[in-house]
Amino acid sequence: MHDMEMLTDFLEDESRRETFETTTETAGTRLDKFLSDVSSDLTRSAAARLIEEGYVTVEALQGDLWKPVAAGKNLKLSAHSRVTVLFPEPEDSEALPENLPLDIVYEDDDVLVINKPAGMVVHPAPGNYTGTLVNALLYHCGDRLSGVGGVRRPGIVHRIDKDTSGLLVVAKHDAAHNALSAQLKTHTVSRVYYALCLGSFKEDGGTVDLPIGRNPSDRKKMAVFPRGSVSEGKTGTAAIREAITHYTVLERFPVGRKWGQSFTLVKCELETGRTHQIRVHMAAEGHPLLGDPVYGGDNTAFGKHHPALIHGQCLHAKELKFIHPRTGGEVQFTCSLPHDFATLLDKLRKETDLA
Repeated sequence: MHDMEMLTDFLEDESRRETFETTTETAGTRLDKFLSDVSSDLTRSAAARLIEEGYVTVEALQGDLWKPVAAGKNLKLSAHSRVTVLFPEPEDSEALPENLPLDIVYEDDDVLVINKPAGMVVHPAPGNYTGTLVNALLYHCGDRLSGVGGVRRPGIVHRIDKDTSGLLVVAKHDAAHNALSAQLKTHTVSRVYYALCLGSFKEDGGTVDLPIGRNPSDRKKMAVFPRGSVSEGKTGTAAIREAITHYTVLERFPVGRKWGQSFTLVKCELETGRTHQIRVHMAAEGHPLLGDPVYGGDNTAFGKHHPALIHGQCLHAKELKFIHPRTGGEVQFTCSLPHDFATLLDKLRKETDLA
């Protein structure tokens, strides 16, 4: 592949591109071994295949400039090298219909609004090819789903995490899909979440305006970056995107002798919709979500005492508002908190001893 073609591919696929930099400790390491060490998704043989197939580029710092270096699996990296990997999409395999229960909040000829339970993956992906929302939608709708997302994501306009419950809209045809996607891009879709966080917020509300990108040391996690560090589409760097969350305190559970921990129920409204946005922003504010094993909210005495009620982060997409793609009118939907989430709040109200 020519250099210009590779550059074009990287620009077009920046959401799947990751960049790793060497240190003095990793200097002299072979390229294939370096990638297997820094990426939890790559074995050494898989890294070698990506290198051979042209999915890996290497740059070395010379003075103030990054200059390309021929990438081969035997290449020994210098102390100031930058290795960029384009993780290719797996080949599409068509999802199959499954007769799974669906909590349908609303349905017409254009859209469905679904209340997704915690624990359900939205669409098939490695390790989760069955039991997903898409499998259930295919059974319910047949071929009446938009094809914009491809055969693995029919109808899916936006996603919520596996362990997050709540509302999302599904498109039944391409025109509806495109109209809803345009609203997401212009931030005119309103999505409100309830989150149960650790600690006590100093203010009753506020805005977290911190860009979000892949954690450079763990690509399965996201991280916040300083304001002004947005780098969407820049060559040689992983994408860092603007991310804005508005929050309001709904209920406080003060520190008690029994649990040694305070909690706060907050309402979060997304202005943008980045991966793990609320989880990352609340953790950055010092208030990770109760039960979140990725961002530090899963090691509390209260959580350990009620493990049957906590299935990952305590986060629920409670309200959804958008412009209907056919009528042009605003539609709004809401759903109750899941039973386990509501039970946790009741227990906190009863069990938190006021200091």
